Amino acid sequence: MNPLPDQLPVNQSAALPPATSYPSPSVVRRRLLRRRLRVLHPAYWAPFAVMLVVLGLLWRLGAHRWPYLLPPLSDVGSELAGDPGFFLHNAWVTLREALLGLGIAFVCAFVIAVAVSELALARRAIMPVAVVLNVTPLVAIAPALVVAFGFGMVPKLVVTALICFFPILINTAVGLRSVPAPVLQVYRSIHASRWEMLRHLRIPGAMPYVFASLQIVLPLSVIGAVVAELNAAGSADGLGTTIQVASGRNNLDLVWAAILVLAVMGAVLLLAITVVQRRVLHWHDSHQSR
Repeated sequence: MNPLPDQLPVNQSAALPPATSYPSPSVVRRRLLRRRLRVLHPAYWAPFAVMLVVLGLLWRLGAHRWPYLLPPLSDVGSELAGDPGFFLHNAWVTLREALLGLGIAFVCAFVIAVAVSELALARRAIMPVAVVLNVTPLVAIAPALVVAFGFGMVPKLVVTALICFFPILINTAVGLRSVPAPVLQVYRSIHASRWEMLRHLRIPGAMPYVFASLQIVLPLSVIGAVVAELNAAGSADGLGTTIQVASGRNNLDLVWAAILVLAVMGAVLLLAITVVQRRVLHWHDSHQSR
C-alpha cells in the first residue's frame, strides 16, 4: 500500500522540488553596480574609440585629397567652438520639429494600426493608401505644402510626420497581430472582450515591435525635419536651413559642423530610446540575458 503524503520517507522528501529562491536586495544591488561599472572596462569602450581614431584618420586623408569636399576636422571643431550658442539654438529648432512630427505620426499610426489589426475591412481600405503615401516623394510635395499651409512650422511637421508614419504603422500592426494562437484561445475561452484582449494581450505583446519602430524613426525624424527645412522655406532657423545657407556661401566648415551636430543628435535620440526600451521591456526574452 502506498504511504500517505505525511508518511513519505525522508529520502523521498529530498526528491521534492526545492522552493524558488530569489536573490537578496544586496545581491541585486551588487549586480546592478557591476553592470554600471562594466562601461569603464576597456573591452566595452575600446572598440568604439579605435573606430573613432580610424574614422578621424580617413577624414584627414580625405580632406587632404579632396579639400573642396571635406574641410580639416580642426576647422570644423573651431567652427563649433566659435559660437556654440548658434548651434544649440538651431539644433533645438530642428529637434522640436522632429519630435513634434514624430509625436503626430506615432499617435495617428498607432490608432490606425489598432484599427487595421482588429477590422479586416479597415485593413483592406487603409493599407493600400498607406503604401502609396510611403512611396510618394515627399521632397516633391514639400513646396505644395507651403502653398497649402503657409510659411512656418506646419509644413515641416507634416513632412516629418509623413516620413515617420509608415514604419510605425507597419511594425505596430504586425506586433498587434503576433499574439500566439494558443494564448488567444485561452482568452476566448474565458469570454474576454475584444477590448480586454487588446489592452491586456495585444498591446503588451506589440511593445517590442513599437520600440523597434521607434529606434528606426527617431533618427529618421531628424532627417525628416532637415529635409523639410531644406524644401519648405519660410524659416531662418534650424540646422537644415543652416546647411542650405552655408552651402550657398561655400562655407564647408559650417556645413560639416551642422552635419556633425545632426549626427550627434540622432545618436543621442537612439541611445535614449534604447535605454527606455530596456527599462520598459525588462520582462521580454530579448533582454533577459543582458
